[in-house]
Amino acid sequence: MDKLTEIMAHKRHEIRDKQRQVSEEELSGLADPDRPSFLRAIAGRNTLSIIAEIKRKSPSAGAIAREASAIDQATLYARAGADAVSVLTDRKFFSGTLDDLVGVTECIGRGPGAIPCLRKDFFLHPIQVVQAARAGASAILIIVRMLGQEEIRALYRAANLAGLDAIFEIHTEADLERAILADARIVGVNNRNLATFSTDLAVSENLIPKIPHPVISIAESGITTLEDVRRVTAAGAHAALIGQALMQHDDPGSFIGQIHAL
Repeated sequence: MDKLTEIMAHKRHEIRDKQRQVSEEELSGLADPDRPSFLRAIAGRNTLSIIAEIKRKSPSAGAIAREASAIDQATLYARAGADAVSVLTDRKFFSGTLDDLVGVTECIGRGPGAIPCLRKDFFLHPIQVVQAARAGASAILIIVRMLGQEEIRALYRAANLAGLDAIFEIHTEADLERAILADARIVGVNNRNLATFSTDLAVSENLIPKIPHPVISIAESGITTLEDVRRVTAAGAHAALIGQALMQHDDPGSFIGQIHAL
């Protein structure tokens, strides 16, 4: 069993008792015109946008910053000029919670200068979209590899009704074809193979140039140095999602500043 299969089996068990019919009316009622737009935030720069991630641990790295406060980290990211914040809400594999997301969106996701937040989790059912919207998220994640096309359509429709953006995460050209078939507006290229958890920036260099205009592209995972940033920028990425490197950096604000200065 590869790691993604293990994670998904656990996630299906975790949400089994929470699943219920979610109506279009309920989803539409969650749309909030004051919610900051994730898409506009990452598409609005002439330079690479930064999605700064809050991640305490991962299956590949183990403990990263186990005791980190999500609110403190998000505040630091916001002050440093991050364009968006990704909050991992999976408890078992990443030590995150929905409460982390609620705290972060209440802190940085409201009012003038609000910064949009991504609920980073393994989405399977529209009830998770309801949770994300209620927690203040501006976007959800759709991992193409692990879902059937009907599941993808159901999640994307739920997100659209609730006023949330969706990142279609891909790792192969076949994934990209399926994302485009579903009318994705944002595609995230994960440099990490979720079966083995190895990373290779060549994945972004190969796939990002194949993402059609005007779809927004994000390079994800394995971006730890300014040279890595230059590589994904040269490949055509509109944004980079950076987690572990920022969580472990002595001065993550300065690293964000250096990226924006490139």
